[in-house]
Amino acid sequence: MHYTLHQLKIFLKVAECQSITKAAEELYLTQPAVSIQLKKLQDQFDLPLTEVIGRQLYITDFGKEIAKRSQRILEEADGIRFMVDQYKGLLTGRIKISVVSTGKYVMPYFLKPFMDLHPGVEISLDVSNKNKVVQGLINNESDFSLVSVLPEDIEVNKVTLMDNHLYMTGSSIYEGKVKKTSELSDQTLLFREEGSATRKAMEEFLTKNKVDISKSMELVSNEAVKQAVNAGIGFSIMPLIGLRSSISSENIRIFPMKGLPVVTKWNLIYSTAKKLTPAQSALIDFIEENKERIEKETFAWVQKHIE
Repeated sequence: MHYTLHQLKIFLKVAECQSITKAAEELYLTQPAVSIQLKKLQDQFDLPLTEVIGRQLYITDFGKEIAKRSQRILEEADGIRFMVDQYKGLLTGRIKISVVSTGKYVMPYFLKPFMDLHPGVEISLDVSNKNKVVQGLINNESDFSLVSVLPEDIEVNKVTLMDNHLYMTGSSIYEGKVKKTSELSDQTLLFREEGSATRKAMEEFLTKNKVDISKSMELVSNEAVKQAVNAGIGFSIMPLIGLRSSISSENIRIFPMKGLPVVTKWNLIYSTAKKLTPAQSALIDFIEENKERIEKETFAWVQKHIE
């Protein structure tokens, strides 16, 4: 057999996406290029790796076994490359981090100086909803996750990065018109999807203040909520960390209300059963030593809004 690591990488992505088109997009390759490499790999075997039923591509049982072994082969190949770099005195390795949607406003600023210090470390950052982020940690698909509420179904170690302040937000067209919590009952309330920590905080606030929900809308991302608020559709509790440009250049305003802000913590978490690699341990040590400096230098604007 004469398959290449490149072919195994492509097949693994096709198996993950169950689509040549989606795999090509994620690999930044053309669809014909993926199809050609997939065919070259298939030619190495007498049994089919994939099958098409209707218009849907499926991975055969044989293909699933090849995908599992491909994953191990690629990991070993990376291990060899990282080992060579380590013998040269370089810190190398791969770190996979998943963050909840609002976490994308936080995590990159803690990663940038670490990446500058250790260019041999490869970091991937995946943004998703809380349920998928936690599940990725449980399945060991992610090394670390950034969350504002600790999960209950997995034992984790945590590194607290900074406070997360959540405020009631609305369009400037409502300024002076909505001043009390009770007046929210007459407005459309905008919620994040089920499982979101922001949604949980908003539901608890509304329940505690006995706000009747007469009209509501559910949206699946922080950006979608911002646009709905900006358009004047309704009100929502949102993390301040994601509102910097919106408050300064758009139509969004913070509406001070009793019981707000809700304050949680941004935590970088990892499973207590996780055996950290040298690169992963170095990241934790770096954040612990530099988090206060990074927060002060990068997020000083947050402090000005909450004072």
